Amino acid sequence: MVICRRIALFVGATLAAATAGAQVKADKVACLGQPGCDRLSNGVVEIVLPIAFGPRIMRYGFVGQENVLGEADVKSATELGEWNARGGHRLWHAPEGHPRSYSPDNAPVERELSGNTIRLRQAVEPRVGIEKEMAVSLDPADTHVTVRHVLTNRNLWPVELAPWAMSIMSGGGTVILPQEPYGDHSHNLLPVRPLVLWAYTDLSDPRFAIGPKYIRLRVMADRNEPQKIGIGNKPGWAAYHRGRTLFVKRFPYDGAARYPDYGSNCEIFVSGPFVEVETLGALQRLEPGASAEHVEHWYLFPDVEIGGTEATLDAALKPLLPKTDTR
Repeated sequence: MVICRRIALFVGATLAAATAGAQVKADKVACLGQPGCDRLSNGVVEIVLPIAFGPRIMRYGFVGQENVLGEADVKSATELGEWNARGGHRLWHAPEGHPRSYSPDNAPVERELSGNTIRLRQAVEPRVGIEKEMAVSLDPADTHVTVRHVLTNRNLWPVELAPWAMSIMSGGGTVILPQEPYGDHSHNLLPVRPLVLWAYTDLSDPRFAIGPKYIRLRVMADRNEPQKIGIGNKPGWAAYHRGRTLFVKRFPYDGAARYPDYGSNCEIFVSGPFVEVETLGALQRLEPGASAEHVEHWYLFPDVEIGGTEATLDAALKPLLPKTDTR
């Protein structure tokens, strides 16, 4: 235990030293075979955004280490053209529908660099009439990334939708969602939030572990049956643990808002090695020219061991989650 504490102190000191006086630098790299992708780095973490398609984030990780975002060669033929999952982080609009949700993002995007922020804007989706924009900002001194998602209605009529932010993660890890604070029956007579199931959801699947404090979903390459759940996530965070790296995203919850999918502002989808950690904004009626915004805050933590029980997971998360609180 003393050795573990010394290692943790060393890692923390190293990270602090690397971030002291750090600045965000922008350059160009290749990603998914495309040259000229934008990279922002502060010496601790880096993010990579293509401009040949999107808007997307294709990489987020510690410099010189694994990408926490995954790649996915999954294509879908639609009336609007071929949609390619590719991987990374993307922006959709909910509720899901085919072919509307699968409008291809295969064309180059407008790109604007300003300081530590890259703004990407997609051309208006043909026949769908929605314009997608993503602004990604890297903090100069730590792992914090702010991702602003904007949908604008370019139709001549109102549209009801919700921004839908979807992160394809590198497979083999565990998704972690918070439960509402546990309470005894005699003092808690009313429900505290929805747990939403799809027609193909099977809660007896061994990939699920549902306890009083957390919902966990393991990603297993040999289990190809798709699983999906949604929740009304009031604590406003979701995490993904792979190896010894913990990825945390923060997002808002508005108790007065109306969310898609029976009140879900957070959803998980898994099939084999493919896994998505998704968050949703509130449903809004957008008049022509009006926009809806949804913001996520991302964080990375190294050398995190969550163990196999709720107790070990709880012990690992407790000192880390306060560092991600954006409220």
